[in-house]
Amino acid sequence: MRRTTKTVLVLSALVLFGCGGNGANENGSELKGTIRIDGSSTVFPITEAVAEEFQKVHPRCRVTVGISGTGGGFKKFCIGETDINDASRPIKQVENKKAKENNVEYIELPVAFDGISIVTHKTNAFVDLLTVEELTRIWQPGSTVKSWKDVRNEWPDQPIALYGPGIDSGTFDYFTETINGESQSCRHDFTASEDDNVLVQGIAGDVHSLGFFGFAYYVENKDKLKLIPIDGGSGPIAPSSSSINDGTYAPLARPIFIYVTTEAAGRPEVREFIRFYLKNAPVLVSEVGYVPLPDAVYALALARFEKGVAGTVYADGKQAGKTLEQMFDLGM
Repeated sequence: MRRTTKTVLVLSALVLFGCGGNGANENGSELKGTIRIDGSSTVFPITEAVAEEFQKVHPRCRVTVGISGTGGGFKKFCIGETDINDASRPIKQVENKKAKENNVEYIELPVAFDGISIVTHKTNAFVDLLTVEELTRIWQPGSTVKSWKDVRNEWPDQPIALYGPGIDSGTFDYFTETINGESQSCRHDFTASEDDNVLVQGIAGDVHSLGFFGFAYYVENKDKLKLIPIDGGSGPIAPSSSSINDGTYAPLARPIFIYVTTEAAGRPEVREFIRFYLKNAPVLVSEVGYVPLPDAVYALALARFEKGVAGTVYADGKQAGKTLEQMFDLGM
């Protein structure tokens, strides 16, 4: 990852990018104002990088980027407290309903691909891979798996120390739905945090650890962690730029998003920020360790934003089997 915070962030901590200097908007006038962003720790490195580069062009704009988790961010976003929400999953029906109740309209924009990465301590010499069925047995509610030997008989009779995102995390939602069959369905005896940096620190410091988070956090800390290939039925595959992009890292590859309110999108500083985000995403997404979307998807997302197309493409449940390009094509 090209950029990362140097200290472990706490929940709701803000990264502030300062003001001062000159920067012109599309009309040639000076661009200034404050943009409020919160949400996913998974999407945070991308938005942080975009905000930093945007600040160089428009130094009188102030961008605040918080980490409350996808769900925690949507709680603020859906009542109009923030302009943009970073999200590592699509908006939920209950969140969409909350936004409507508060007259908050939004535009949904995909920004990258991610592969949820399963990791353990760097010195672990016996875990060669895990199957989806094994992940389910480990993480399902009421799991009786306490030691590595409970997973496979030939593994050591040593306790597993589990680490994972908190319940407000979109990564937690996606992982539990994919692995356990229902969002939020999970055992409770694990160390949880909405901040992936905290999870990295815990797993790297515990020889009996097992945990999961976004791919970029593994890339940034691969000298401290061991990545575990996952067998989803077609043989073990480790997450990588190629396996996430081509879908072979199944079933834990997924798109990640930003959401912007239509009200905020009417402000010059927010409008320019979103344009800057989508136009520079292919480079910045790669630099922070994620996988860029196809150029066509960024072009469709930008067209969606420019036309002010509100709402989510995930609302009707008809997205199954469609590519992102098909889902976000305004002609569909």
